[in-house]
Amino acid sequence: MHRLFSMIVLCSILAVSVYSEAAEVLNVLPEATGNVAEKGPVYHALQQQSYEASAKRTAAYEALKTPADCVAYQKRMKEFFRKQIGGFPEKTPLNPRVIGKLKGNGFRVENVIYESWPGHHVTANLYLPNTKPPYPGVLVPCGHSHDGKADDRYQRVCMLLAQNGMAAMCYDPIGQGERYQVLSKQPNEFFRGTKRYRPPHPQVQFYCTAEHTLMSVSSIPLGSNAARYRIWDGMRSIDYLVSRPDIDPKKIGCTGNSGGGTLTSYLMALDDRIQCAAPGCYSTMYQSLIDFNGPQDGEQIIFGQLAYGLDIPNFTLMRAPKPTLICAATHDSTFKIEGTWKLFREAKRFYTRMGYAERVDLIEADAPHGFGLKLREGTARWMSRWLLNKENTIFEGDLPVFTYEELQCSQSGQILLDAGERSVFEINDEINQQLAKERNALWKTIDLKTAREKVRKMSQITKLSALHRPEFKEVGTIKRQGYHIKKMILTPEHGVPLPALLFHPDDPTGVIVLYLNGAGKQIDAAPGGKIEQRMKNGDVVMALDVRCIGETARKNNRRIGWAHGLLGPNYHEFALAFLLGDSVVKLRAEDILVSARFLSEYQSKDKPRKIELKAIGETAIPALHAAALEPEQFSQVNLSQMVPSWGEVVKTPETHNQLINTVHGALKVYDLPDLIKLAGDSKVKVTVTEPAGVTEKVATKAP
Repeated sequence: MHRLFSMIVLCSILAVSVYSEAAEVLNVLPEATGNVAEKGPVYHALQQQSYEASAKRTAAYEALKTPADCVAYQKRMKEFFRKQIGGFPEKTPLNPRVIGKLKGNGFRVENVIYESWPGHHVTANLYLPNTKPPYPGVLVPCGHSHDGKADDRYQRVCMLLAQNGMAAMCYDPIGQGERYQVLSKQPNEFFRGTKRYRPPHPQVQFYCTAEHTLMSVSSIPLGSNAARYRIWDGMRSIDYLVSRPDIDPKKIGCTGNSGGGTLTSYLMALDDRIQCAAPGCYSTMYQSLIDFNGPQDGEQIIFGQLAYGLDIPNFTLMRAPKPTLICAATHDSTFKIEGTWKLFREAKRFYTRMGYAERVDLIEADAPHGFGLKLREGTARWMSRWLLNKENTIFEGDLPVFTYEELQCSQSGQILLDAGERSVFEINDEINQQLAKERNALWKTIDLKTAREKVRKMSQITKLSALHRPEFKEVGTIKRQGYHIKKMILTPEHGVPLPALLFHPDDPTGVIVLYLNGAGKQIDAAPGGKIEQRMKNGDVVMALDVRCIGETARKNNRRIGWAHGLLGPNYHEFALAFLLGDSVVKLRAEDILVSARFLSEYQSKDKPRKIELKAIGETAIPALHAAALEPEQFSQVNLSQMVPSWGEVVKTPETHNQLINTVHGALKVYDLPDLIKLAGDSKVKVTVTEPAGVTEKVATKAP
């Protein structure tokens, strides 16, 4: 009995020992609660910033009193919007072709194809009335459907418009229908999360929202966005419409739903030719998105828009007093109806200030998200009122739809497979090649001080001297053979606590190291691990989680379903920072700088020592920025698992977890090799090992 009791006690001691060893590595921060636990500390902090931006915008809106105030406000917002998406290129020949014709009940269809960029084609269906021309022309951007223009909802709204005397043109957006930009070489199994979907072509790899955001990954370093391509396709589509003798160029409308509602909103704000508009299942307040589902895919987030005061209502305000119908669904789970009514009230007051209150209205269907029957009928009536000057009571009735193949414009079913077609990624690569020539010329003549100023201005990374020293506290100590570990929490000015493990040898005779692993501070912290090997050299090592890493990442760390794991686990944090005018690279670089200074002063208060910086994976690019801008803080910099350049990211269709590493517009001034030179020229030894390919799936969390 005594022997059995002894064995039980021994097993209990061993169990406690194993538990303690696991806990010593994993836990520094206290357990989060409430919104912080649900969304993570980084998203929560950014969410608070968004409230401040929203309040500032509301104050600016309320200050608008006269029509002149409103016009000046519109001008300022339009200029900002154009700039943030990268502006537009010069128009080139459309080279339109009618590929085929179809007959419907009271209308006919032409399958057309034209070039929005040289060698980059748009596939579209033009629904024409069987009456005498000229007709008003209504552009119908697609929502997020696999089949693009062939989706039955978009076909039916086009048919309804054509039956009632208006031409309607629905075109495939990039990443949908016949215009997917990322194709596999072999037939591909197609899933969204765990659910299988039937793509319009067997070589399609990803859901359209994932493609759109991959295009933004490619575009952001150029100072652009997938929205630029989406908007330009729409503008060139209007160019095609008004070029036809059977279309009245003074009577152009635009309507779309969901992602098509987004594009309708963008186009109606920027293209003055659109006289009448009806965006559907998109119009809400951005705060509603942020608080519930989070920001949406790549073309729906514009860099710095919230910080500037450009909220979703502004796309309606920008076009006032032209007629606009807000189409909404009561049970829309993404674009909440409460936010829609708040947007409508803003718009109604703005239109009233301009003297045309009757030109903005709202229709709410008691239905879920989608271009349903009531919204289609309401849109057709609105277009008839303002484009035909007719108050028609329009009902849809039975409208049989065409097959995908009947509406097909390309030879192969995917335009990218047709000879000579250029993808968005090829266009972006061409833009970067021109920028590379300009960068090379700049960096050959620029001095180090000016170079740093330019990099700092583009990256917006704050000078270390302007960053407050973080608060810190020690929350525990763990003893291991030959060294001990202090659990520490650093809280910089932004308020997100950064957990750290300070490894201190009993005989500290080596260097001081700031150790950053993109998969979390605990990865190399176990007994016998890489950090322990540094203890044998007498090095002092602080392993730290910067923002969105390890313990600072949200606990429900599920990947965005529509992104197929391509964007990493921190998409919403990236997107919200992006909307507020920041990059995660900037946020992390500033964390690295204040932590390096803290570590230097903590270890040697009388005479701070330079720090060796070790960064792996996701932390490498922010660490490189920190070293290039504040080289006096570091003795050497060791980077691993870092992509060689943003140029590789720009030209590669399928990248993995590279969105988090982008800096908006950086390639106008510098690429990653320029930063290596900038840090190295200051006598900081920079070593890059185990370079990562842009398509590699780099670990982003602990196993």
